[in-house]
Order: sequence, then C-alpha cells, then structure tokens
Amino acid sequence: MKFVDEVSIRVKAGDGGNGCMSFRREKFIENGGPNGGDGGDGGSIYMMADENLNTLVDYRYTRHFDAERGSNGGSTDCTGKKGEDMVLRVPVGTTIIDSATQEVIGDLTKAGQKLMVVQGGWHGLGNTRFKSSTNRAPRQTTPGKPGEQRDLKLEMKVLADVGLLGLPNAGKSTFIRSVSAAKPKVADYPFTTLVPNLGVVSVDRWKSFVVADIPGLIEGASDGAGLGIRFLKHLSRTRLLLHLVDMAPLDETSAPDAAEVIVNELAKFSPSLAERDRWLVLNKCDQILEEEHEERVKEIVDRLQWEGPVYVISAIAKEGTERLTRDIMRYLEDRADRLAADPVYKAELADLDQRIEDEARAQLQALDDQRALRRSGVKSVHDIGDDDWDEEDVDDEDGPEIIYVRD
Repeated sequence: MKFVDEVSIRVKAGDGGNGCMSFRREKFIENGGPNGGDGGDGGSIYMMADENLNTLVDYRYTRHFDAERGSNGGSTDCTGKKGEDMVLRVPVGTTIIDSATQEVIGDLTKAGQKLMVVQGGWHGLGNTRFKSSTNRAPRQTTPGKPGEQRDLKLEMKVLADVGLLGLPNAGKSTFIRSVSAAKPKVADYPFTTLVPNLGVVSVDRWKSFVVADIPGLIEGASDGAGLGIRFLKHLSRTRLLLHLVDMAPLDETSAPDAAEVIVNELAKFSPSLAERDRWLVLNKCDQILEEEHEERVKEIVDRLQWEGPVYVISAIAKEGTERLTRDIMRYLEDRADRLAADPVYKAELADLDQRIEDEARAQLQALDDQRALRRSGVKSVHDIGDDDWDEEDVDDEDGPEIIYVRD
C-alpha cells in the first residue's frame, strides 16, 4: 500500500430541505388551516480517527465529499428527513487544516476521536410556522440553508515515542531491525528508506515503546533538498530523539562533519524541535578498532559541544543496543511520572509541542508555495487559480509500504 501523509480534499455538507406550503383540505373541511411541514436538516461531515489505518492514500483518488441533502417538508405537517451524516475515517495522528485560512480545525490523536468539519444546512420552515391570529392562511415558507463547504488539508504524523535522526546510511533502519520485529529495507546505497518505518521495541513482557525511522537528512534539507525534510514533521510528536552517527563512513567523510550537518538542518527546520531531548548514538563501532573508539567519540562530542547522553553501539551486531533500549524505557517512564506530578513541567512541554507544530507547518507550507511557483511559473502563489486544484503532486505508481509490527 502506498504511503501518503498529506492530501487536500473538498468537503460539502448537505443543504437543508425547503419548507412546504400546504393547506388542510378534507371532506367537510374546505377551508382548513396551513399544514406545511419543515424541511430536514442537511447532513454534516465528520472526521474520525481509526487505529486500523496508517496512510491517507484513499483520499488521493477521491477528493470531493458531499453529505446528503435534507428532504423537503411535506403536507399534513410532515417534517422532511434529515440528511445522513458522512464519517470520513483517517489514521490516528491526523491534523485537519482549513486550506483557505491555514486554521487548525482539529487534531485526532486518539482512536475513535470524532470531529465535525462542516455542518449541515438548517432546515427551511413550512407555512404552518407563520400562522397567527391575524394571518390564518399564510403563504410564506423559507428555503433550507446551504451546508458549509471547505477545502481541507489533511496531515498525518506517525505517533511514536522515539524518533531517529541521521544522514542516509547512518544505520537507522538497521537499528530498528535490531531492536524490534520491523523489517525495513536495508541496502548499501543512500535513501534506501523512502517512507517512515515504525517498530515496537519490547523491553520486558509488559513494557514497550514505538520507534520511528524517517528518510535520512542531507545538507540543504531545510531548503528542500533530499527526502527527509518533509518527513521531519513525523518526529514532532516524539518524546525523545536519537541522533545516529556513522562512526566509519564508507565514503571516508568526516563523522563530526556528518553529525554537525544534522544538528544544523534540524535547527533550521524547527528551532523548537532542536530543543527536544536528544541522545547521541554512535553506530557501527564494530567497523573500527577498539583502541580508536575513545578518540572517535571525543572528536564528535567536541565538534558538537555535546553535553547530553552518548551511546556507542553496533546495530548490526546488537552491541550496546540492549542497554540503550532499557535506558530509553526508563527515561519514558520517568518522563510520564513527572508529567503526572508536575503541572509546570506539563505546561512547558505543551508549549514546546505547540511551537514545534507551528514551526513545522510554516516550514512545509513555505516549501509547498515554492514548489507551486516553480510548477506554475507565476510571480505569486496567490495567482494560482482553481483550475490547478485537482492536479496531483506525485505520480500514481505503487510505492513502498509502511510497516508497523510488534514482537
């Protein structure tokens, strides 16, 4: 199944039914009063988070959704039937944004969470409603109100406890394969990972956490180079970042330089995301001599002026990975306990999360605007007309599959 994490759709709620103008006409009752019923309300459209979904691919090919119109009112005071509501199911972690105003309508972070995105039109009134002591035979009715219409942008962010950062071929996918049952593709060329991969790491029988791997970053990623920049948003909801560095690059590049590239690109993308707790994980220690370990570690730590935790591992040999995963589990448990006990800490994290969301959205919107300008050749993104609304941003060929498995 193709992995799609951003789509644009148009939703239209149902119009309200019109009111009916009718008068009672029966045998022996030639001049009966008004009996026109009201119309029915139009159907609304809701978004619901579904834990069984992990991609927005269904909305890449069907992009217009119309709820049912309310029925018109009938005679003998019959009220029209209400239009049926429409429920659109999306993956957990989907953010709904109004494309016109960039307003965040809602964020579906829990399975079963439901949100109304457009409301159905109000019903029209039948002539019975206008009967009075001075107007015994009203001929006035009202039409149903039109339902709301919106152009929406859906953004899905994977929900993971731990996110992996690093250059292509830093060993991120190998790390996930080593500590979980997930089997992302691993090869000796850059950009093997094309979409986020998720793995569930079981530390003990009843203790586990989710780790997310995204395509590697390269220098200039914050300006749109490479693949990883668009997927950095998936790390915005993680609790901890692991910065993986290849200690023995095959192309003989400098490991400290490579580590510095990631730090710089992360800060350019979102300064607030760079404030997230981050651990330095030096991978592929099995490919260098043991007596060189300390020197290599010191070079990287000194270049980054690193003061946080440092781990030296070999993901492929599973050397040092068990200690790392147990420390991660302990960190997540301590963090949860502190959140429950310290309201100030909870408020600080909530503020950080919001700043990360805002900065990531602004950065990606700027990249989208630049891409739209390049494709259309216009001077301003505001000159792009509605004729381009249905254009596809990428081809329709089958892509790689997102993997989410548990030990």
